[in-house]
Amino acid sequence: MHADEVDTDIDLVQRLLAAQFPQWADLPLEALQSSGTDSALYRLGDDKVVRLPRIQAAAGQVDKENQWLPRLAPLLTLPIPAPLAKGTPGEGFPWPWSVYRWIEGETATIERIADLKQAATEMAQSIAALHGIDPAGGPAPGNHNSFRGVPLATRDAATRTAISSLHGMLDEAALTAAWDAALNASVWNRPPVWIHGDLQPGNLLIQYGRINAVIDFGCLGVGDPACDLIVAWNLFNAQSRKVLRAALKVDEATWQRGRGWALSVGLIALPYYEHSNPTLAAVSRYAVCEVLADSESDT
Repeated sequence: MHADEVDTDIDLVQRLLAAQFPQWADLPLEALQSSGTDSALYRLGDDKVVRLPRIQAAAGQVDKENQWLPRLAPLLTLPIPAPLAKGTPGEGFPWPWSVYRWIEGETATIERIADLKQAATEMAQSIAALHGIDPAGGPAPGNHNSFRGVPLATRDAATRTAISSLHGMLDEAALTAAWDAALNASVWNRPPVWIHGDLQPGNLLIQYGRINAVIDFGCLGVGDPACDLIVAWNLFNAQSRKVLRAALKVDEATWQRGRGWALSVGLIALPYYEHSNPTLAAVSRYAVCEVLADSESDT
């Protein structure tokens, strides 16, 4: 998926485990197919998963998740990954890596959700719980979390470039108008809050028709909460989106910035992953189209 991606395989993971965590070296190991862009996943036995960063930009996520996820987990409404061990570079692999407890579930899709309105309510409760945790000491936005949580205007140039690159595929004028509207919303002028930073369907698990867990906290940080509203457009439809908004009780400006985040993230990801990651490209296209539909209903 990335030009600078480091290759990993089962043999590498087995060697890393044998050298650093020999108590797990003889457990069955299976490479997992994932639409995740930052880490390669290997299921270890029945109850563990190994995550190896694919790119250098994701390597800092290992220390961050090991530090913060155990502190955040007891305060959240949905299960999140539990780090079990942190590996160090070795066997030709250049970065830290982690072993986590396995969480059962399937990647979230609209089709797998039994009740979208219930899911929207529970998603809102999860977001509100995270945003309500004391952010003292939390990491400010930066390279470690793809700058999620920064002022929306900092994404202006990249978003307009993405709009131009999609000429002929989507309505360029409508995209520009929707983006301009988001930029016109008031900026976040209150203290920063904890943010997941990447609430994509691929980072939510479904079990028995309900959202079962929130995973992949690589974009974790403290900043503008609007970026966590992207899930309203990349997973939900118009009716359930209204339920999520009502449950969150966010102000109009934050909702508009959230719409802008969903548009920007979708627009930038769509051309980048169109051929290398069809699943993420499809999620991105859905989010962009939902934003456009919302924008049309506002006029």
